[in-house]
Amino acid sequence: MTIELTTKDGHVTITNEVIATVAGGAAIECYGIVGMASKNQLKDGIAEILRKENFSKGVVVTQHEDNISIDMYIIVSYGTKISEIAHNVQSQVKYTLDKTLGLPIKAVNIYIQGVRVQAD
Repeated sequence: MTIELTTKDGHVTITNEVIATVAGGAAIECYGIVGMASKNQLKDGIAEILRKENFSKGVVVTQHEDNISIDMYIIVSYGTKISEIAHNVQSQVKYTLDKTLGLPIKAVNIYIQGVRVQAD
């Protein structure tokens, strides 16, 4: 699925992969995030951290009419308050997508896929 925008200067098409990459980049900038995890991971009980070019595997963008919902699968740092991390990621992703792409986001759902000890 894609988002079609028509402006006075022309026509813009934004794919879900672009939205997922921008959302993943915004999420990993938040304190307490170790990385993004694949939505289909947990093979053998191990959550694999995705690299920057694969953020779209850990973010699911869903569109219903004009509403956009985002599901994010993240790995958090040990010793941090998970509810605060999730709230910060939700706020940051909504803000970044609104300012970068001009897209209002209805919901950002966070799924914690693992907890890791972060090496200093």
